[in-house]
Amino acid sequence: MRAVGYQQSLPIDQDASLVDVDLPRPEPGPRDLLVEIKAVSLNPVDTKVRMRAQPEPGGVKVLGFDAAGVVRGMGKDVSLFKEGDEVFYAGAITRQGTNAEFHVVDERLVGAKPKSIGFEEAAALPLTTLTAWETLFDQLEIKRPVKGAANAILIVGGAGGVGSIAIQLARQLSDLTVIATASRPDTQAWCRELGAHHVIDRSKPLAAQVEALGIGAPAFIFSITHTEAHFAEIAKTHCAARPLRPDRRSEGAARHQPAEGQERLDSLGIHVHALHVPDRRHGAAARDPERGFPPR
Repeated sequence: MRAVGYQQSLPIDQDASLVDVDLPRPEPGPRDLLVEIKAVSLNPVDTKVRMRAQPEPGGVKVLGFDAAGVVRGMGKDVSLFKEGDEVFYAGAITRQGTNAEFHVVDERLVGAKPKSIGFEEAAALPLTTLTAWETLFDQLEIKRPVKGAANAILIVGGAGGVGSIAIQLARQLSDLTVIATASRPDTQAWCRELGAHHVIDRSKPLAAQVEALGIGAPAFIFSITHTEAHFAEIAKTHCAARPLRPDRRSEGAARHQPAEGQERLDSLGIHVHALHVPDRRHGAAARDPERGFPPR
């Protein structure tokens, strides 16, 4: 089968940084699907893998996590899908990637492709959707009320890949007032089209803009920014909140713990839910097949 991969980690401007190769068609394991790939998408994690993961000597590393395609074969213990099913998923970092004609993936990581969208659109969804879903519902637990805070969520970077999915999930699956940030007129319009109740300018101080909405301090803050200065500004949108620092010790999305002032926040009945989603969050579900994809 045809595939795109690399034999050594090289800068992308080098001709051999990505090469066309012919590889044997993979054989599915007991819980695996053999998927004929119809579309893939590129994610930041792909570039990082290419620069950090060296193939075995003489071998080829195939990149790619997100994919959409058709089931063409399966292992003996597969129970969730059948041949001919249209699927989409994010694969596992421990296996060859999806940039190939055929790919094998554990069925527990796979979802049925929505009938309302094409393969290209479906392939753009898995990693961004996993990140947004797990952050909103597993980490922030947005369906649990936060005493003393407005029933609202601030999504920083609402027009980005993860942010745009988070807006839709929060609007469709919760009763939260959704506040998104975007700086350009076209991206602000995009956030409103996705379902944001309010859109504020990311290039200007956030706290004053949130206060001007008149709804109070939002119960949740969803951010994928990586700058300490931006976190300090975001924290100001919570009444009495001190600047927060990301807890980088744990894998995946990490809650922010204030270095000081937590007792004061507790006394006010305010729980700060500012959250940082580092890049290593991508692929978290792939490392734990039992969790799989969000419910179909």
